[in-house]
Order: sequence, then C-alpha cells, then structure tokens
Amino acid sequence: MRHLVFSLAALFAGLTTVAAAQNPPAPTPAPHPAAAAPQAGAKLADYAGTWDTKTMVGPKDSVVATYTLTVSADGKTWTRQFPNRDPIATRVLAFGGDSVVTETGPYQSVLRPGQMVTTWTTGHYHGKTMTGTFEAHYASGDVLKGKISGTRR
Repeated sequence: MRHLVFSLAALFAGLTTVAAAQNPPAPTPAPHPAAAAPQAGAKLADYAGTWDTKTMVGPKDSVVATYTLTVSADGKTWTRQFPNRDPIATRVLAFGGDSVVTETGPYQSVLRPGQMVTTWTTGHYHGKTMTGTFEAHYASGDVLKGKISGTRR
C-alpha cells in the first residue's frame, strides 16, 4: 500500500509540473512609466510678424507665386496677401514644435485665373526663416504640390 501511495504521489507531482510548464502564470505587467512632464513648446505668438514668402514647384524649385504672410502679435490672426490683391484669412489647423499647418481659401487662384483654390501649408519656423510644403486643391479637382520658403522682416 505504501508503494502505491508513493507511486501516486510521484505521478501527481509529475503531472502538475507538466501542466504548470504548459500554462505558465501570466507575467506581471511592467509598471507604467511616469508621465512625461509637459514641454514648454512654441506658442503661435512666436511666429508673429510679416513673412515674405515664395511658393516653388518642379525639380528646380521654380518660383510660381509670392505672398506676404502676416501673423498678429498674439498669433491668433493670420492673413495671406498676394501682390495687388486683398488679404485672405488663413486658419491655423494645427501646430506643435516648430511646425504650423494652415488652410487658406477658397480664393481666386493666382496661377489659374477663374478657378477657385484652397491651399494647405505646413511651415517649419526657425528664427527668421521658414520652409515647408504646400498643397493646392482646385475646384476642378486638380492638386498642385510644392515647397514654400519665407523670411521674417
């Protein structure tokens, strides 16, 4: 009888070891990292001033239009003005770090007379210079993409 009890105990111990190996306990979750302290980032007012800007397309960055971008002292009002035209309200869609995404329009196209266009730009501002990209969406469905470059006065 003693031999039977030891045999059953050994068999039971072996089975539980195999079962434990096949179903290991769930690992304890790693502790959540502490939330990062908010970074002191740029404010829209940091871009205030008058920016002389040009738009370029093609492999040689041919200048196709120029405009003046004016940003109010508090950064809340942005306008784009092409030569010999009225200012056009420009909306800030997003900003963070050195980048600002804006939308202008719809307005009468400078490049395609008689067509309306809405332009989205992403500008990267560094001190008195700005570089970035634009995407112009025409009412006809055409899309024109290119680069922008500007200097603060």
